[in-house]
Amino acid sequence: MHLRRCAKCGHIGCCDDSLGRHAAAHWRETKHPVIRSFEPGEDWFWDYAENAYIDGPELAPPQHHPEDQPVPGPRGRVPTDWADRLRAR
Repeated sequence: MHLRRCAKCGHIGCCDDSLGRHAAAHWRETKHPVIRSFEPGEDWFWDYAENAYIDGPELAPPQHHPEDQPVPGPRGRVPTDWADRLRAR
């Protein structure tokens, strides 16, 4: 489960491999199609409307979550049985 950042408004949501798929839900609710990875060392953008990687806009800092934040994380905010729940989908 990794974090994604909306390029339009800055909303942070989890990826499509997560239980909630919050980044994609944000796109469907707001029609903000472009996200950027919010993971350390990643700088790619994805356009949900085009279903493709794109060159995205320059975004204000921060560019990623704290490097000491666990994945999945943050600790204590993810169900302890998260892996079993994903396998059951």
